[in-house]
Amino acid sequence: MKAIVISEPGKPEVLQLRDVADPQVNDDEVLMRVLATALNRADTLQRLGSYSPPPGASPYLGLECSGIIESVGKSVSRWKVGDQVCALLTGGGYAEKVSVPAGQILPIPAGISLKDAAAFPEVACTVWSTVFMMGRLSAGESFLVHGGSSGIGTFAIQMAKHQGVRVFVTAGNEEKLAACKELGADVCINYKTEDFVAKVKAETDGKGVDVILDCIGAPYLQRNLDSLNFDGRLCIIGLMGGANAEIKLSSLLPKRLTVLGAALRPRSKENKAVVVAEVEKYVWPAIEAGKVKPVIHKYLPLSQAAEAHSLMESSNHIGKILLET
Repeated sequence: MKAIVISEPGKPEVLQLRDVADPQVNDDEVLMRVLATALNRADTLQRLGSYSPPPGASPYLGLECSGIIESVGKSVSRWKVGDQVCALLTGGGYAEKVSVPAGQILPIPAGISLKDAAAFPEVACTVWSTVFMMGRLSAGESFLVHGGSSGIGTFAIQMAKHQGVRVFVTAGNEEKLAACKELGADVCINYKTEDFVAKVKAETDGKGVDVILDCIGAPYLQRNLDSLNFDGRLCIIGLMGGANAEIKLSSLLPKRLTVLGAALRPRSKENKAVVVAEVEKYVWPAIEAGKVKPVIHKYLPLSQAAEAHSLMESSNHIGKILLET
């Protein structure tokens, strides 16, 4: 098969399309022929050499995909050859074929094309497992998502609104803020020109929001805590701004705040299967009802993975970037 290979850690140009061996398929796995895969920030970190795949994972990039099942392992019962599916991956999506544990496979939601379904598994599993399973966001609460125009952000806005939540977002320009507003965000904050803490406090009568989803890390840590309501929950899923920070512990105690950290990729396949089952049960109906839609900025052929990475790192996109095999 053909796959994108990292010739050496570095800039996007190190991504090269090469002939490689087909993946091995274990008894509890299926082999998929990939139609499309979607970019995630983790892909760019792995390309740079700063985020190694977990032990046993494919060496190739790609944390989600859609396609058609070509073969199934001996112990797989739900899926069969020819099924059109999408999948949460530990790696391997930037290739023509990928092996996937059966518990990480999802059906294509009704009304969504096979290609566009590649935009859902990673964002749906990340947002549902952190914001809803761990963060317990529920109807009537308020929610702040940083990077509202990202793949994670555009999904989180829609899912939270579907759950009856008041949604706050930050983004870096008016075009991105307008896109967030169109998706249902109630309060849109330009982090380059506004103080998001002050804006959140002003919009909540000084109380703060109930849950925050943060991908920035260190520079936002104290400000996020200052933006939370009593019993607020901060979910940290990324460290784009840095990993080391000091906080005033005195800001946690009086308001009974909780700080949660989560990463999806290192979870065991058993844990991922639980998350995927929850996503199929609670998220897929919202997609099929048209309440949550794929937000796709651009489609590119797999051979142009370098261009796709450059686009992601420019942060000039809104939603997901897809690669087609």
